Amino acid sequence: MKFCSQCGAGVSQRIPEGDNRPRFVCLECQTIHYQNPRIIAGCLPVYGEQVLLCRRAIEPRRGFWTLPAGFMENGETLAEAAARETREEACAEVASLELYTLFDLPYIHQVYMFFRAELVNGRFASGEESLEVRLFHEHEIPWSELAFPTIGRTLECYFADRQHAHYPIRNEAITRWQKPSPPAV
Repeated sequence: MKFCSQCGAGVSQRIPEGDNRPRFVCLECQTIHYQNPRIIAGCLPVYGEQVLLCRRAIEPRRGFWTLPAGFMENGETLAEAAARETREEACAEVASLELYTLFDLPYIHQVYMFFRAELVNGRFASGEESLEVRLFHEHEIPWSELAFPTIGRTLECYFADRQHAHYPIRNEAITRWQKPSPPAV
């Protein structure tokens, strides 16, 4: 950050009085600019024994498979954001959303939250951000072509939990980039 979004003056990085970490502070109006993690909300859409994945049409990781997800917008709940992203990326409606996985990614300042959801009517199509959208059985998942570690980990958890029909909320930290890989057999 170089300039204040309030008055346009330059900023400097320092620890403001009463704080304990460096922040950008305006040299003129003294506005403190906090930079906080971004929230990514998404769905694990399930239809019978299959899950819905989207092949990304945008960077990063264009051409790789992902669950429908994206940045939460102001004025919406987590579940609304996850359902909106599913509509935008997969032209699909979801129901019965239940929070399922929560991932902290401090190395890129993001928090991912995925909801298990029922794909309504089995209808879907490629949205603007997707090259292709498809239902996959577990044995068909393109593990080596998954876009992000959060996607692989959510799918690993889902297929393991599905065996017992018990889906606890899972909260994990991913502290560095890990190329998604197939689960151990």
